[in-house]
Amino acid sequence: MWSFRVIAILDAFGVSIMAGSKLVLEGRVSMKSFALGLSVLLLPLLRSCYGRLDWVFDYLTETPGKIAMCVHIALLNGLLLILYRGPVYKVAVRACFLGVTFGCGLILSFSGSDWTHFGWYMCSLSFFHYSEYLVTAFINPRSLSLDSFLLNHSVEYTLAALSSWLEFTVEKLTFPELKQLTWLSVVGLLMVMCGEALRKAAMLTAGSNFNHIVQNEKAQSHVLVTSGVYSYCRHPSYVGWFYWSIGTQVLLVNPVCILGYTIASWRFFRERIEEEELSLIHFFTEDYVEYKKKVPTGLPFISGIRVN
Repeated sequence: MWSFRVIAILDAFGVSIMAGSKLVLEGRVSMKSFALGLSVLLLPLLRSCYGRLDWVFDYLTETPGKIAMCVHIALLNGLLLILYRGPVYKVAVRACFLGVTFGCGLILSFSGSDWTHFGWYMCSLSFFHYSEYLVTAFINPRSLSLDSFLLNHSVEYTLAALSSWLEFTVEKLTFPELKQLTWLSVVGLLMVMCGEALRKAAMLTAGSNFNHIVQNEKAQSHVLVTSGVYSYCRHPSYVGWFYWSIGTQVLLVNPVCILGYTIASWRFFRERIEEEELSLIHFFTEDYVEYKKKVPTGLPFISGIRVN
């Protein structure tokens, strides 16, 4: 019964904050499911009622805590299966997973353990992927799909994430003092936050003109956006993502991945920008050429496609 009451409360909350605006069903479901995933925070709160808060991390990493976490997640999934079906369930389970990840990141962040910085990383990663979906639901619901979470962005993206986790773990075991450079992790966290803010500002400014996939055909509603953050750089969403990705590795103090992410991200966005600008010049001809002359890409040593 408590689970259905939680859903009812979340539903009422979602309706109230959406008053005066429209959000598609999938967006509303994702909000409730993400919030439901955050209920994982109840485990340490309940534990802290019977002991000190600094017991929480030890408890959750021991067998009883792991069992409690697995049971809680299984119950969440069962509830989602009851409430949703088909494509909507797929949205719900992904949003709930990201909510659980964000909640676990908060637990680590406030646990007082030497995994605090990894908790920051978990919060940053899960929030990035969930907010990509939610903002898309607001600004361009016609392009909304499961891919809008960017969880399956590419094989290379997945391998990069796995390599960063591996490096962090290996270096934490072999050079634990390296992972205690809090000042450097704070710098990384600031990079992540600024990059995230810039990317979302770009998405909101572009509105329905924003799409995760480079468009080869101009839509009737497609206009050239040159205001807001686009008046400072031509590709603010890529600039934000570029510094966000590097910031995650500075946060983790992963020296190998800092270098690797910088090179890989730079090459990816150089190619992406050239591909996108071919379409933009085709769509807007002289208007985009003039805009290109006045405003830089925003990324170091990337000028975009050359126009004769």
